[in-house]
Amino acid sequence: MKQSQAKAVAQDALLWLAQDQEALTHFLNATGASPDDVRNGVEDQEFLGFVLDFIMSSDDMVLGAAASASVAPETLLRARAVLPGGDAPNWT
Repeated sequence: MKQSQAKAVAQDALLWLAQDQEALTHFLNATGASPDDVRNGVEDQEFLGFVLDFIMSSDDMVLGAAASASVAPETLLRARAVLPGGDAPNWT
């Protein structure tokens, strides 16, 4: 997946998050982000990575965000791997 595709997937996930009041409130409380941070983060690939990290903490959120974006749930994981800070550690 190209970085531009990953950014678009993450932006769709952020849009889904912003439309789910309960999930958004949980995100803001868990991360300390403000509503302004969310609005300003739409173009920030690092912030979008944090959004995907948060969404991937719950199967229900993954399924909701993926369905909203009409993508397979695994697409969120692939997008996260491409965005800054998403590379999986190599334990070998």
